[in-house]
Amino acid sequence: MRVRHPFSRGLSVIFAVVVFGVVPASADGQNAGVLDSIQSGNWELRLREPGAEPKLICAMSGRNFIQLRHSSDTCDRFVVSQSDTEVVIQYTCRGHGYGRTRILRETGRLLKIDSQGIANGLPFEFTAEARRVGDCGG
Repeated sequence: MRVRHPFSRGLSVIFAVVVFGVVPASADGQNAGVLDSIQSGNWELRLREPGAEPKLICAMSGRNFIQLRHSSDTCDRFVVSQSDTEVVIQYTCRGHGYGRTRILRETGRLLKIDSQGIANGLPFEFTAEARRVGDCGG
């Protein structure tokens, strides 16, 4: 059984304020900006890496693109900045790492994603393009 320290969530907020210079808002709350405008469906994800194969993702919302390296982890998320077309989110997955993801909505069917952080004790950094290719299951 894992015991949570009562100040751990507060430390995540302080970390985001100190490192990024802003007071973050929850990415899971009502004010998700560009994330809510991303249409659900099948999205083809292409990492900008040599030899990377496209991956098909059934995304129910824009939130599915935040934690691509921590997709199965439950993480605390904070909006660092957002506009009508772009959102930057910092997330912390206790015991599994953390990340910072920038999602830019180029069009209703095209996203640019930049993400970096630590997963499984190792650093990661990638740039990807996601293109909506249809409805999920079809």
